[in-house]
Amino acid sequence: MTTSLVPLWMTLGYIAVALVIGLRARGGRLMDDLEEWGVAGRSMGAVTLYLLIAAGSISAYTFMGAPGWAYSKGVAVFYVVIYLSYLALVAWYCGPRVWAFGQRFGHVTQGAAIADRYQSPLLGGLAALVMSIGSLAYAVLQTIGSAYILSVMSGGRIPVWAGVVVILAAIAIYLYTSGQRAIGLTNAFQGVLMLVVAWAVGLWATHQATGEIGFAGVFERLAAEHPEFLTLPGAGGDMGFAFWTTSIIVSMLSFMPPVWSQWMSARSARTIRRSATWLPTYYIVVLPMVVVGFIGIMALPGLERADTVALQYALQNMPAWLVGLLGAGTLAAAMSSCEPFLHSVSMAYARDIAQPLFKLSDAATGRLARRLLVPIMILIVAPVAISEPSNLIMILLVGLGFATQVLPAFVGMFLWTRASKSGVLAGIVSGFCVTLAFTLIWPNPLGIHAGFWGLLVNLPLFVIVSCLTPPVRDDVVERFFELTIPGKLPSGRR
Repeated sequence: MTTSLVPLWMTLGYIAVALVIGLRARGGRLMDDLEEWGVAGRSMGAVTLYLLIAAGSISAYTFMGAPGWAYSKGVAVFYVVIYLSYLALVAWYCGPRVWAFGQRFGHVTQGAAIADRYQSPLLGGLAALVMSIGSLAYAVLQTIGSAYILSVMSGGRIPVWAGVVVILAAIAIYLYTSGQRAIGLTNAFQGVLMLVVAWAVGLWATHQATGEIGFAGVFERLAAEHPEFLTLPGAGGDMGFAFWTTSIIVSMLSFMPPVWSQWMSARSARTIRRSATWLPTYYIVVLPMVVVGFIGIMALPGLERADTVALQYALQNMPAWLVGLLGAGTLAAAMSSCEPFLHSVSMAYARDIAQPLFKLSDAATGRLARRLLVPIMILIVAPVAISEPSNLIMILLVGLGFATQVLPAFVGMFLWTRASKSGVLAGIVSGFCVTLAFTLIWPNPLGIHAGFWGLLVNLPLFVIVSCLTPPVRDDVVERFFELTIPGKLPSGRR
């Protein structure tokens, strides 16, 4: 195992580079304006947007969660192939419409669009609050991952709590200063770094384990020695097929706020379509790290924490410079996903909750959004990250279960004109309560994800209540659906 300090210095060096890029991203622009700080003045080009969305959706999952699930559960890890492919399709279809909503109606947050569509600031604020649970869970996940990286790279010299402080402090500085522009430029750098690191580490580990460059030898050996890892729902005995399947569905139906903000940051609707078309080319970054997890099954049996399999394998088998590169790449993955979720929660609390509640001006709301960053980090993210360093993917899946309950709002925005404010409200509240009960009191009954149980109550109630209550005014529905399907008002309007 390497005892060199090179990995630590390379990892810390990455943080310094990210700080410089993030601070310079501001470019002298006024960041108290919510449209500038929140959606970069709707100015991002196709390449930047491509890397922003791609790097933001990859996260610490690629370097810790994915190898960890491959190591502990096997091919169940490939649920991410379905999930990421779906993200590209959603971006292609919904992204241009969301951008048009923002451009035409001045929306800068997801909650603002919901409030406008249903003419209800209360509904917009409620949706923002529910979505923030999923967003904060994701931010906690990435912060935990970042802290572990620093701890491992330092040989335990940097404790987890100190790693949490260092990472959140760095993000706070450049995110407060440059907002969405910092996220865009740092994610572009991080995206390239992650792609290079993942394939360098994956190919090195494969050659070391099998003497080959390709991955075939790894799967052949796994099939001969541990075939249980190559069948669904996976090894380990703690996850059934029902949970695996419903977890995929819940993940797919979560329209997370940062993605919404990223779409609204584009220069044009065509820019989003172009970026979405390219997205699948980036997602090959996951494959080599999954293979490292499979190699770990044979090389590192009995690891106490599966999420660290890639880092532990690198420390024991790779040169110091490659270990450092892995540390920097893993940290880049974690930070690139933590930034947009913290950013979106801060915007949502300011724009969708505080502004209608306290009748704030747009200027005051813009200043408040920036200033909420630090309290959110200190009072919510840091304490949870320090006290709850558990399975990374499970934290994410719990958060997505709550976020999925906002689905009725999007059905009424893109597909069904008859959706009413009362129907959406009934669906969200009922789904949230069921998800909460089946997360804390009776976890995942019958092996089905709590968020999926929430949807089983949520969606029928949404439809029934919408049909029994007055719809939103015709002029509001028409201006939304004219942008969704120009020249044709969808059927279902009564």
